[in-house]
Amino acid sequence: MTLIQVPYGQRRLCAEMAWGRSLGVIEIADAPALDDVEAALREGLARPIGMAAHFFDGVRAGASVAVVVSDAYRQTGVHEYLPALLSELGRVGVRDANIRFVFASGTHRVPTPDQQRSILGPEVYARFRDRAYTREAYNDDRHVYIGATSRGTPVELDRLAVECDHIVATGAIVLHYFGGFGGGRKSIVPGLASARTIAHNHAMNLHPTEGRLHPDVRIGVLDGNPVAEDMLEAAKLARVHGIINTVMNRHGRIAGLFVGELDQAHRKGAEFARSLFSVPIAERADLVIASAGAARNYVQSHKALYNAYQAMKPGGRIVYLAPCAEGLGGEQIEKWLRLGGVEAIIASLRKQSEIYGQTALSTREKSPSAIMVTELPDDAVALIGARRAPSLEEALRIARNELPDKASYYVMPSASYTVPWCHERLDGS
Repeated sequence: MTLIQVPYGQRRLCAEMAWGRSLGVIEIADAPALDDVEAALREGLARPIGMAAHFFDGVRAGASVAVVVSDAYRQTGVHEYLPALLSELGRVGVRDANIRFVFASGTHRVPTPDQQRSILGPEVYARFRDRAYTREAYNDDRHVYIGATSRGTPVELDRLAVECDHIVATGAIVLHYFGGFGGGRKSIVPGLASARTIAHNHAMNLHPTEGRLHPDVRIGVLDGNPVAEDMLEAAKLARVHGIINTVMNRHGRIAGLFVGELDQAHRKGAEFARSLFSVPIAERADLVIASAGAARNYVQSHKALYNAYQAMKPGGRIVYLAPCAEGLGGEQIEKWLRLGGVEAIIASLRKQSEIYGQTALSTREKSPSAIMVTELPDDAVALIGARRAPSLEEALRIARNELPDKASYYVMPSASYTVPWCHERLDGS
């Protein structure tokens, strides 16, 4: 008899497992948190990755600076180092009046005032609340065209950021299922981009001639990945001054801080993120018990489903625990899911690619394997294409009835951040 314990929202669910063969727990490494985040920031600014001098060398007194921050769905720890960053900007002569914050939410829901306060920290929010701006990805007047990439993406970025003398992009580096890695370039595209720019870039997720995903668009891959390469080219058009990116440990604390040039600092952080979040497995399992933790909506929890699928044998099952108290994640994901099967979604993506369409396409591939424990209503679970179970115990009972007597299984307590890989490296080598 094995006791299964997994996070679910702010509590833990437990169930006894009296069948199957455990292959173990797939969990990210328990990296220690930085002892002094502000000291680490100052050290990073003094010796930035890929930059010859101090991070703020060349920033003149009186210059305007846009600090790009992530939305409420991405834990970055930015509030821990913002006071020190603002102090350093003041030291080189950049006054508060010349600093603005822009929340890089792309086409996602913008953060509420309470969420903005949580992201920036109460003191910084009180100081800059009149110069903290949310995105309007569908508002043409809010964007300025700054050029096109070699792949033809029209680069339209938030004028509130690009009209400043300098852009400093903050964020967190995680493995991303088609962008390769989060953070870095992704803070600019899709973060600051118009819906039109995002659609053109994300369309590269599809194979150009066949009705399937592009084989080079993969998690943990930057080079050769057309989506990631196009994002970088677009971000470089914006003349980003530099980035400050974190890697968070499984307890939500900053384990690594990477400061410097847009691409080089991001790649250094990506190496650390890969070592932390990717877990080698010897074999895939018949069953994967995967928790999306406290995921607020389905779009955010999808990462857990995607990662669990990598550890599942063909024909297997995923017990998928995702609270999703805020619903599916907006009207756009619902619209895409209502299109139906894979062929219909791909046809629509070729006409108008959106991140929600990509999520819907991935969902259609993986959801038939999923037995879902969630707070979503029945019609939402049906739209996803999963089956609902009222409890962890019932989900395991359903899985047992559909799998071999000696079925193998993994437990993934932090499935949103843990990327299993079997037989081949994440970089494809």
